[in-house]
Amino acid sequence: QVQLVESGGGLVQAGGSLRLSCAASGRSFSSYAMGWFRQTPGKEREFVAAINTGGAYTYYADSVKGRFTISRENAKNTVYLQMNSLKPEDTAVYFCGARVGTHLTALQSQYSDWGQGTQVTVSA
Repeated sequence: QVQLVESGGGLVQAGGSLRLSCAASGRSFSSYAMGWFRQTPGKEREFVAAINTGGAYTYYADSVKGRFTISRENAKNTVYLQMNSLKPEDTAVYFCGARVGTHLTALQSQYSDWGQGTQVTVSA
């Protein structure tokens, strides 16, 4: 089990950038593959990006590929989501998820722990 806290959300204009952070507690962060998901009211949680335990491999949803970058600093127990060229459709609550194992996955059900989310709002 790992505790996760997201931060960095806010209000930006279309075309702008934000950098989200997910800080993890505990001393086993490097054993978790991590992911970012997002959710809007009335919709199910949507996969955004994932990264393996060592940070060498990443995977992105087609909707954000080329605009978002996921990374991690295991020594700081932190995973990041750099969001560039933001669009109004990116507006959502962004959640950080963790799962035990080296493989990255886009399946929400395979993540065992979640943060409380951080709001990202992109205006036109």
